Amino acid sequence: MPSLVSKLIQDHRETVEALAGMSPEIERLGALLVECLQGGNKVMLCGNGGSAADAQHIAAELVARFETERRALPALALTTDTSALTAIGNDYGYLHVFSRQVAALGRQGDALIAISTSGNSANVLAAVQAAREQGVVSIALLGGSGGALKAAADHALVMPSAVTARVQECHILVGHVWCAMVDAAFR
Repeated sequence: MPSLVSKLIQDHRETVEALAGMSPEIERLGALLVECLQGGNKVMLCGNGGSAADAQHIAAELVARFETERRALPALALTTDTSALTAIGNDYGYLHVFSRQVAALGRQGDALIAISTSGNSANVLAAVQAAREQGVVSIALLGGSGGALKAAADHALVMPSAVTARVQECHILVGHVWCAMVDAAFR
């Protein structure tokens, strides 16, 4: 019987191999993000828990740099402003913590990366709906069946797993691929 470590590494490998079959869609959505940034627009990101951490991680790679030296690019994790999050949560409810920020900051031509392992995070869904109202293109990074966000977002990329850890591993891999594409476009 394989050890737990071996089993988890094998599960990761199998999931990433399945993700490789999605390369054309990953590339297409990466090109959409590059076009957004080349047009002088910004990328906003949101998610809860581990997905919030992924949103912050990807935003930081765009603002600072990923692997190559390039100019700073406008990206914003909607998960980081504790004053906005707590004021919106207190005054409007947790459902609106991201959508209110999208309504305030989103402009036509911007992009929203909405991250949810289940695809059913109500506040992320509300952010996607606000994005549509603002003319902001939405890209959902999802897992499992894709949940409600699969149909709600302009573009949905559903990771080939229902296991939260495998989904999150794929989300950050896709985020890194997109950051590498941005680096290449802005050299």
